[in-house]
Amino acid sequence: MIAAFVSSQNKCEFCTKSHSATAWHLPGNTQELVIGVLDNFENAPISDKMKALLTIASNVQQGGRFVTVEDITHARKFGANDMEIHDTVLIAATFCMYNRYVDGLAANTPTDDETYDGMGKYLAENGYLRR
Repeated sequence: MIAAFVSSQNKCEFCTKSHSATAWHLPGNTQELVIGVLDNFENAPISDKMKALLTIASNVQQGGRFVTVEDITHARKFGANDMEIHDTVLIAATFCMYNRYVDGLAANTPTDDETYDGMGKYLAENGYLRR
């Protein structure tokens, strides 16, 4: 969800569509939920903890120094631990780089939703590691 969210903010079509599809294939998620998060996460039916983590991710997307002590305190208030905060910052920062890499190389971006759905289903079922 964080990868799709940051990619959406960066307007990287390939990463937004592929990671959105992955997120909606994960247990407990739906396509409508993911679209709602990307459109307006503050009003989406997700946990307060996830909203706080997405706030951190959004601030990282603007620049690392946009993350405030208040953001961290707010996330901890809703149960985020140091590992979850760390992972959120790491995912947001790396996806800013990935988005720029994909777009900067003018990577081939499929136009059909079925391709992204297939990628998302595969990643949700198998993860990112080669087996």
